[in-house]
Order: sequence, then structure tokens, then C-alpha cells
Amino acid sequence: MNFNRHSELAGLHSFLSASKYHWVNYSEDKLDRMYVAAQAAARGTRLHDIAAQLIAEGIKLPTSKKTLNMYVNDCIGYRMTPEQVLFYSDNAFGTADAIGFRANRLRIFDLKTGAIPGSVHQLEVYAAYFCLEYRFKPVDIEIELRLYQNNEVVKFEGDPDVITHIMSTLINFDKRITALRMEAL
Repeated sequence: MNFNRHSELAGLHSFLSASKYHWVNYSEDKLDRMYVAAQAAARGTRLHDIAAQLIAEGIKLPTSKKTLNMYVNDCIGYRMTPEQVLFYSDNAFGTADAIGFRANRLRIFDLKTGAIPGSVHQLEVYAAYFCLEYRFKPVDIEIELRLYQNNEVVKFEGDPDVITHIMSTLINFDKRITALRMEAL
């Protein structure tokens, strides 16, 4: 049999994909909710991409109380780097929406475009990754964390004790995962 070629779809998944087959049991209401959620997630990805490009190019948006505008303008004002990977190990890394380190002050800002409230804990983990990767003790630096969501900016001062605890947990859990991997060989 000569199968039809769909090279433009290689590596993509449809919303009603076989690999996410749970939709076969959805009601129409649940299908609607799941589709709307998926579209919102895709929109969030696009907004993050736009924000990263604007920040990288230093293109400010009009001053307003809109989430995206405040986030982009603040990141540019503080000369932050968008979409920066922070790496401790193959088991522990992540991408900060925006990060900057100047004059012994670490800034990590997170853009939230969805309805689910953001959490400072995510930013604390990024701070721990940063300290581990670049060998800083949290007590020796200032840490400013911000969440941008729903046309508000929520600012947090990073607690060195909390960041140090997360670092210790990362180190211990990384060792444990590595040991589990070795046992599986």
C-alpha cells in the first residue's frame, strides 16, 4: 500500500490525538473546557515568545497597567535576559522567563498569562538553580522575585533560608535520582 504523505504534520499532534486518547470519554462540555484551556496555553506560549523578542531587542511597549506591557518594560529597564536556561544537572534545570544579575542583586521575573495563580515557589527554585550553577550563597546576594499576572505585579524578597533549603533539597534529590538511574542499568 502506498500511504499518503503528510510531511508538514511530522512531529505534530492533533488536539484529538491518539497519544492523548482520554478525549474519547469526554462529554461535549469537558471537550469545550479542554479545548479552551489548550488554546489559552498556546496563547501564553505566543505571548512569552513575543515578550522575549521585545526584551531582547529593547523595544518598550506603551506605559500601561497591562501585564505584558509592565513585564516587558520592567525587564528592559533592568536590562534582563529573557528565556534563560538555568542548569544544575540533567535532573534539575529550568528556563526563567527573565533574569538579571547586577550589583550583587538577582532579579527573576515571571510572566503569567493564564487564570491559574502564579506561585513564588517557582521563582525560588529558579533562584536556587542560579545559585547552584553560578556558585553564589543566597545570604551573600539580594534576591528580588516578581510575578506579573492579571494586570498586577507582585514583588517578593527572596528569603535566603528558603533558597538555601531548596538548594539542599535539589542536591539531595539529584543524587537520589542519579542513584536510581544507576540501579536501573
